[in-house]
Amino acid sequence: MKNRILYAFIAVLFIGVNAGAQTGAPKIGFTSTEYILSLLPAAKEIQKELSDYNDQLSAQMKAKEKTFQEKFAAYQQTANTMTELIKKDKERELQSLEASLRQFQQDAQTSFADKQQKLLEPLLEEIRVAIQKVAEENNFTHILNSSTGGLDVLLYAKEEYDVSNLVLAKLGVQPPSTNN
Repeated sequence: MKNRILYAFIAVLFIGVNAGAQTGAPKIGFTSTEYILSLLPAAKEIQKELSDYNDQLSAQMKAKEKTFQEKFAAYQQTANTMTELIKKDKERELQSLEASLRQFQQDAQTSFADKQQKLLEPLLEEIRVAIQKVAEENNFTHILNSSTGGLDVLLYAKEEYDVSNLVLAKLGVQPPSTNN
């Protein structure tokens, strides 16, 4: 019985080693999704839309800040002449405006992030599919993203394994003459 288990283990090990030998060493490529994204016309349209949306939110924020500043200045100028009841009412109003201002700022940040994700998600999926096709067509076992959020993740790689221009071509974009 022990011999059968030993033979089965050796057979499984041999099959695994043999399968690994047939596929060869891993072929690892890399790209920068940020670089690819920066060259896509659709990304430029998204950036414009996000910029316009940010401008709208900023204008609304400035209007709220101006209203608060005006009411605060008016309060400061007349605080000495107000009765205690009116003074407390104005202070509550200012506190409410300030809280509303902070809440709007948080909501605006969340709204902007949600809009950015909603707009970029389909484009990032398109890039992911193109990377997958390039990997399959060129027998890459792995494709790494060379940078994430502005941080270099890939510290060294030969340029010949940079598949960025292949991915751009797959997306129908003419790559620039020199790579990033």
